[in-house]
Amino acid sequence: MDHVRRCAPVLPVVAVIALLGLPIGPGGEGGAGPADAVSALVVLYCGILLVRDRRRPLSRTAAVVLGLPVLGLAIAAAGASSPGAGITGMGRYLQIFVLVPAAVLLLIRGRGDFRVLAWSFVGLALWQGAIGVHQYLTGTGASYQGQEIRAVGTFGAQDVMGMATVVCFGLVCAVGLALGRTPVRHRAVAACCALALLVPLALSFSRGAWIATAVTCTVQLMLAGLRRALRVGAVMMALGVILVGGSGVGSAMLQERISSITQVTDAPDQSVTDRYTMWAAAVGMWREQPLTGVGLKGFPEHRDAHASLALSAGSDTEGAGAAFRKQPLLSPHNMYLLILSEQGLIGLLALAGGWLALLVCGLRGLARVRRSGPGLDCGLVACGLLVWQLTDFAYADIGGPSTVLTAVCFGLAAWWALIGHDPQRPTATPTPAPARAEEAATR
Repeated sequence: MDHVRRCAPVLPVVAVIALLGLPIGPGGEGGAGPADAVSALVVLYCGILLVRDRRRPLSRTAAVVLGLPVLGLAIAAAGASSPGAGITGMGRYLQIFVLVPAAVLLLIRGRGDFRVLAWSFVGLALWQGAIGVHQYLTGTGASYQGQEIRAVGTFGAQDVMGMATVVCFGLVCAVGLALGRTPVRHRAVAACCALALLVPLALSFSRGAWIATAVTCTVQLMLAGLRRALRVGAVMMALGVILVGGSGVGSAMLQERISSITQVTDAPDQSVTDRYTMWAAAVGMWREQPLTGVGLKGFPEHRDAHASLALSAGSDTEGAGAAFRKQPLLSPHNMYLLILSEQGLIGLLALAGGWLALLVCGLRGLARVRRSGPGLDCGLVACGLLVWQLTDFAYADIGGPSTVLTAVCFGLAAWWALIGHDPQRPTATPTPAPARAEEAATR
């Protein structure tokens, strides 16, 4: 009970993460869901706490970094094709990149709260990963090469990237927790979780998620120490050979999918061709409006005017309880190009500038605690989540129920970069009086 009371401020954020474990209707469009609604309540809850405690919500640096995207969003919303599209698009961007990250930053009171959220990511990933493995073994997943074996968890065929994203977040958190200086038992459990999550990640058949995870785990290992990186890398390579080559777990399809990563220019499949075509269309839109873009929610409207005939009518989705349907291609599947096409250089510099500032501050804080001080695991988790997200943005953009987790990730990264790495700096939300009395009594 005492532990629950100490973690009370972040429990609403844990609820947001937990709600993504619920199944989505087979006919769902992958839009806003219960987790998004609860994330709005989290922002409201944070605002009530700030008013009650009468504290300045954010430092000047935090306000600038988190509030920077608002300028570009306001300009792009004004240039949208309709007021409704501008308001809807601006609300979604504010939710994911401003309001929810700021609320998460303010609700985390210390490294203990941060670890609660990190373990929540791991728990959700294990749940979704277990469902995905079951789908692969029983042939009840999404359709892949004519077989319903693609692991998608509870997200269904309409959001084939949902489970892969959740599993990747959990894997990155587990690796960061395993490389920290917490008790050996905690690190051992985290390492086992990371190894277990490799299986559903492989069965998701998501090339972008594989690339982002490989880059992120490599960065985490290098930041934790070169010697440890070499040891863990050797173990991971051996396990990969055993799982894929030795036991034959989907080896033929996995090898084909992996080899397709290097064939994107020689013999690309239709999905890669569509991606390249939409990238070119996004660049064409930006060239027409280089500073402000075509406006929020404007990519689908301007796509056909800039895309070549190589673009297909849409991607085929089927399986996991859903009937066959043609899913339209309404975004370039590249977050940077989506921002560039709809918000122009102003929007891209505002959003990406804030992300880069968080990454630089986070890495500086990580270097500080690596030399001396606690919190190495928190730094590795925060920087890892940010590196994964920024890498994945080269292959994906926001959309679907799992997008709210992106907001939580940016909140974790913001807390570490702006507050968490400095043990002398107080958090924005004060510890309640009963908890402070208990801590004083224990000391």
